[in-house]
Amino acid sequence: MKNKVLLPALLTIFVITSASSQDSYTILVKKYFEASGSAEAFKGAITSMMTNFKTMNNQVPDEFWKEMEKEMLNTSIDDLVKMMVPVYKAHLTEADLKDIVKFYETPSGQKLAQKTPVITQESMQAGQVWGQAVAAKVMKKMQEKGY
Repeated sequence: MKNKVLLPALLTIFVITSASSQDSYTILVKKYFEASGSAEAFKGAITSMMTNFKTMNNQVPDEFWKEMEKEMLNTSIDDLVKMMVPVYKAHLTEADLKDIVKFYETPSGQKLAQKTPVITQESMQAGQVWGQAVAAKVMKKMQEKGY
């Protein structure tokens, strides 16, 4: 009889604890997205997508696109966070995320968050130049070897 009562109680505690843990981790991922500037980047991407959809579907009234953008901005970031939680959870502990968020709350972290889009863009340009140089060297060596 004790086992019949104890097992459901333990299962309930396990479910509540798991849900609570998941919720705190989800909250941390969202906080990280906000602190790191990722949330703003995602919002910019949504706005850009809506502009592209509007251009491709110009027969649809502007009011529809305004409503869709508002809806997507309000819901899709949360949806993305939920999708990303398992990814982050596979690689970072809750303590790791807390430390990362703390960093992004410092002046240096805020500067990094602010500058990341520009750094990324400039890095991609540098990466393209580098990639072209590597390809040219490989092609030259292939020609020298008669391939």
